[in-house]
Amino acid sequence: MTAPRQDPLRDPRFFADPYPTYDQLRQGCPVRRIPTGSGGHDAYLITGHPEAREAFTDPRLSKDTARFFADRPSNRDLHPAISRNMLASDPPAHTRHRRVATRLFTTGRVRELRPFITRVVDDLMGTWRPGAAIDLVADLAVPLPVTVVCELLGVPEPDRTTLAARSRDLFDATDTGRVDAASHHIGDYLTHLVDTARATPGDGPRHSLVRDCAAGGLDRDETVSLAALLLVAGHETTTHFIGNAVLALLRHPEAFDRVRRDPDRIPGALDELLRFDSPVSVATFRHSTQDLRVGGFDIPAGFPVLIAPGAANRDPSAFPDPHRLDLDRDAGGHLSFGHGIHRCPGAPLARAEAEIALRTLVTRFPDTRLAVPADSLAWRRNRLTRGLTTLPLTLA
Repeated sequence: MTAPRQDPLRDPRFFADPYPTYDQLRQGCPVRRIPTGSGGHDAYLITGHPEAREAFTDPRLSKDTARFFADRPSNRDLHPAISRNMLASDPPAHTRHRRVATRLFTTGRVRELRPFITRVVDDLMGTWRPGAAIDLVADLAVPLPVTVVCELLGVPEPDRTTLAARSRDLFDATDTGRVDAASHHIGDYLTHLVDTARATPGDGPRHSLVRDCAAGGLDRDETVSLAALLLVAGHETTTHFIGNAVLALLRHPEAFDRVRRDPDRIPGALDELLRFDSPVSVATFRHSTQDLRVGGFDIPAGFPVLIAPGAANRDPSAFPDPHRLDLDRDAGGHLSFGHGIHRCPGAPLARAEAEIALRTLVTRFPDTRLAVPADSLAWRRNRLTRGLTTLPLTLA
């Protein structure tokens, strides 16, 4: 497990197409030590599917970020609502947060949201016409999940565009100052939103959130942190889910033709679309609290551990011929939503949004095509999430 001399996840070629890099790393060793590019520190990267599943459920891999960085100097200035959320905690604190978050995304609640999601999609596509050029990212994939999560949080419509922009700034890997500033904008805004709901009676979404959090034993600051997590995680990854899925279908005409002819296939195709080009390339931060073995490979105590669903989903030991999009494949074992106690509780909502968006697109514009060559598309330079900056289409 000799560490490469350079961080392979920061190569510009990786952002355009991470899968050759993931294949090379996995074939060499599915659990290996790499430089992270931050302060000269190393981390362990997990690219194999069985190893990733095992790591996701190992309690010796902690997500308590504050614990790891407690004695390490840092010049970062993240708002506490961003730096101390459910994704950065272990049980029992994580258990309390997750219990509340899970109740927000039950099958029944998502079913109740489907008419609203459909109306949002209809509104967004309402001005689209055959022959027109659109950017699927800016015109659908970004505003749809933002509108839905802001509705859940009770964010007034005039504030949604700015809040969404600051949320996207949090994933700007090239400018830590911008990230920190965005975190404070979001944290301060949601603190005001929660405080207002706590101070005034009402029956709106923000009041429901506050009541759910109080019933689950979350205090005011924990309520703000959960709201921030719902906002940030609830739209960024869904945006990429939709964009990546549309691109995958357009690049595979047979698959696109199948869902175009029979849109009822779309719910069953979502797992394979998630597996094929995961919106989560590398899962959020974990660290080893003691020496452990994952898949027969040693990881010493005290190291960051990066689990890569994007790599695990293309592991041929789990998915034969993994670089082929196969809508008949049983892809239910993909790791795009994680695994174990940290599996994304918002997965049912993300699936509903993607399904409705794809169904409406292929029904109204069945002959839509890429407006530019696929190899000219630009991808966001972020190793945690994988998504397009734009997706120009010609509607037909």
